[in-house]
Amino acid sequence: MAEREAEVGVDPRLLELLVCPLTKGPLRWDRVRNELVSEQAGLAYPIRDGIPIMLVEEARPLGEAEAVPEELRR
Repeated sequence: MAEREAEVGVDPRLLELLVCPLTKGPLRWDRVRNELVSEQAGLAYPIRDGIPIMLVEEARPLGEAEAVPEELRR
């Protein structure tokens, strides 16, 4: 299933409209992990079957190398 999800991608027009639900900041599409990354929030939102799951509860915290200072996450 992960292979299929990675192939689906995201509509570029949708990417222009979406923002992080926590910070309202911009998102970056990580094609390798098939996620939308919010640098400000330190979260990566999954994309399942071409649909971004924009729920903080579903987001993956970024690893230490990807992390943003905690005060920016609030």
